[in-house]
Amino acid sequence: MQERTEALIEALMEARPYIQEFHGKTFVIKIGGRILENEKKLDSLVSDIVLLHLLGMKTVIVHGGGPEISEEMRKMGIKPKFVEGLRVTDEQTMEILYEQLAGKLNKQIVRMINFHGGKAWGATGMDGKLIRARKITYKTTTSKGKEVEIDLGLVGEVEKIDPSGIHSLLKSGCIPVIAPIGVDSEGRSLNINADTVAAELAIALKAKKLILLTDVIGILRDPNDPKTLISTLTVDEAQELVKSGVIKKGMIPKVEACIRAIQGGVDRCHILSGIMDHALLIEILTNAGAGTMIVRGK
Repeated sequence: MQERTEALIEALMEARPYIQEFHGKTFVIKIGGRILENEKKLDSLVSDIVLLHLLGMKTVIVHGGGPEISEEMRKMGIKPKFVEGLRVTDEQTMEILYEQLAGKLNKQIVRMINFHGGKAWGATGMDGKLIRARKITYKTTTSKGKEVEIDLGLVGEVEKIDPSGIHSLLKSGCIPVIAPIGVDSEGRSLNINADTVAAELAIALKAKKLILLTDVIGILRDPNDPKTLISTLTVDEAQELVKSGVIKKGMIPKVEACIRAIQGGVDRCHILSGIMDHALLIEILTNAGAGTMIVRGK
């Protein structure tokens, strides 16, 4: 009992300066789709987010849901199609996406936050004109060197964010939970990459941190060796690792989102596991951390 008490006191004393530094600051936390598949892990993660909120950190959640959407499409006999990681989204796919993101997954997170003592408010980027989007015109080059356009359907990118509604929710003590669906000037719903939404929202809110929670522990020099985790990177170092091929595949858009956020004024960005027990608290409230932190540098 004495050892447990001493360990608890030691942990609280280590966390104290971080709690003091981040009290009243805004964190934008993006939860990746793979985490949403594991209800037990998601519940533990949400409990940790509520704890940060109760410690005085203003938390905003953006969530994905790709695997859930793909599974629902398969159940309906629709084969998911992707181009460079972007989901081709026709009207039927958009209906499924809205049902899964705005309905099932968004409300699941809201329900968990409320259960753990927080006060959540679920919304999409369409609500309160939060996210004005524009349809993506995707261009690629064929093997013969010819540039061609590919119609991705109802896929968009962020044109403008109006954070006033989020500010009001944070001021009232709520944890906003945002599904990454925007609306264009013609009133059409558009599917937007959740990492991109989280980065742009962090910029608009002048957030202290952008935190991307995924199913890996962070950026690894060797993807097959967890011991090669890179704890801290500057923007320049991150860009160099992308160019050299150390950072590749699904990690590239996450790193690009972090770079965009820092260039837009966010202080620090983190990429870490949302599956590892209490990785979020370890990353934010301890000296050691648990994932990769990207900073501005000189």
